[in-house]
Amino acid sequence: MKPLGKRNAGAGAGKMGGMLEQAQKMQQSLMEIQEKLGEELVEGNAGNGAVKVVMTGKHEVKDIKVDPAAVDPDDLEMLEDMLVAAVNNAIEAANQHAAERMNAVTGGMQIPGLDGLF
Repeated sequence: MKPLGKRNAGAGAGKMGGMLEQAQKMQQSLMEIQEKLGEELVEGNAGNGAVKVVMTGKHEVKDIKVDPAAVDPDDLEMLEDMLVAAVNNAIEAANQHAAERMNAVTGGMQIPGLDGLF
């Protein structure tokens, strides 16, 4: 086995340093996205818009609107089901929004440990 010359060793170290710098920039960008997701709003709805839920990209519910026509005192279970469906729809929209934002930084790479970040 031939020993590596100084030129080859330095090239490898420089390449590794560049990769580390790129990873740090990606991490910073992802942290910025995570912070912004707390301010960005998504909407979920159910019952053809009779129930609307607005939440942040970090799953914090900000607003719930219920069309008065959707309120039937004799069938509260239907309204409850629509609320659950609208919240779940909003969560799905928030997850998709977060994934799109992250993919813009990661180029679609699956990076271990980022699944629970958003």
